[in-house]
Amino acid sequence: MQINFRTFVLFFCFTATCLFSCHGPEKKEAEEEKANAAGTPVTITTISNEPLTEFTELNATATFMQKHYVKANVNGYITVVTAMQGKYVNAGQTLFSVKTKEAESIGNAVDKLDAGFRFSGVNNIKASGSGYITQLNHQGGDYVQDGEQLAVISDENSFAFILNLPYELRQYLPANKTVEMTLPDGTKLSGTITESLPTVDPASQTQSIVIKVAGNHSIPENLIAKVRIIKSAATNVTSLPKEAVLSNDVQSDFWVMKMTGSTTAVKVPVKKGIETKDRVEITEPKFSPADKILLTGNYGLPDTAKVKIIE
Repeated sequence: MQINFRTFVLFFCFTATCLFSCHGPEKKEAEEEKANAAGTPVTITTISNEPLTEFTELNATATFMQKHYVKANVNGYITVVTAMQGKYVNAGQTLFSVKTKEAESIGNAVDKLDAGFRFSGVNNIKASGSGYITQLNHQGGDYVQDGEQLAVISDENSFAFILNLPYELRQYLPANKTVEMTLPDGTKLSGTITESLPTVDPASQTQSIVIKVAGNHSIPENLIAKVRIIKSAATNVTSLPKEAVLSNDVQSDFWVMKMTGSTTAVKVPVKKGIETKDRVEITEPKFSPADKILLTGNYGLPDTAKVKIIE
């Protein structure tokens, strides 16, 4: 009797397992069909008419294009130094005093022989231009030779930003005589393109463009600013958010999913115009403000899809 009871229990468990395994896939398929019937959850958007500007951002480096080199005019010893690195100096200002080695050797012997001779052997070296001392090569007491570099003055009037422009973007220069520049701290400046240097870097194929900034700004050399080069602009265009516009793998065809009822969305091919960071101009077809375009949940949908609009 005990054996029969065990057999009965095993038979019951086996039957239950078979029934569960048979109905499991069917139940799963039924749930999927029910979900498909309810539709893919999506959000929608509409077109807007607003100004759009397509641009590219490039780096420009602050630099002093002209520098004055302060050099010794005799062989001798530096006795006085008024120059300091980073200090602003004016043209004609005395920066160094150099006493010739002969005067250093003879000392006051000449004056003792003839007091009216007034021999000192000291030469004053002055700044040839106004600007900031960006390099200081010698200090007091150093022995220097005639023609040796003592300091470098960066000409304040030659300050500019140098933009390395890819040559294929040169076509946009006529429409960008005045450009917007942004410094790393967020400060925005207005710059004017003044000239293009007649050389192209052989490796990067970029051309150096000189940009002068308006006003008197204390900007250190080698600071990098962002320059906005406008490619195209329009004042009133029909556009959609970028997320609403889909494309194939090679980005040769573009389309949106447009609602044709309360639960159905269809594929509508479109042509793009100006493209910004977050919006795309739609040149064809012409949508009306009442048209509802899928914003999210649109990826991977077939040409005609059941959808469910969610808030």
